[in-house]
Amino acid sequence: MLKFNLMATPEKLLGKNKKAYFDYEVVEKYETGIVLVGAEVKSIKAGRVQLKGSFASVKNNRVFLDNMHVSPYGPSNNKEYDPLRRKELLLKRKEIDYLAGMSDEKGLTLVPLEIYLKKGLVKVLLGVCRGKKMHDKRAVLKKRAISKEINQGLKIFSR
Repeated sequence: MLKFNLMATPEKLLGKNKKAYFDYEVVEKYETGIVLVGAEVKSIKAGRVQLKGSFASVKNNRVFLDNMHVSPYGPSNNKEYDPLRRKELLLKRKEIDYLAGMSDEKGLTLVPLEIYLKKGLVKVLLGVCRGKKMHDKRAVLKKRAISKEINQGLKIFSR
């Protein structure tokens, strides 16, 4: 079984899929490279990327990222640029086979969690996720409200 091991920390976080952490329970995480063209790298490094609603799929022993929006780079003169272009993720063969098996399993989805720079390269943190039920989401919201109330009470008390 392959596990994600984040030995080196990312240099700079470029985008985070906050909705994924709320809607899904993350089972496993994988660090992947991504195939980008033209000025997409400069646009992503400028933070003009959105992961909300994006997902990954395995087709023909290749992993693709769909619905990741990369805004066009300003100085670029490419008029035919598609911001929602399907992008390929770079993984080892064993990892691809394992993820294909996991994504075929009922209730599991491949979701990009973060996009960041590591040693000058753009990396995607891909999560194998299981959808949360509505009552799980309510419990998270309730826990957040309680902790916020406690923190406010401590702030007032410490004055």
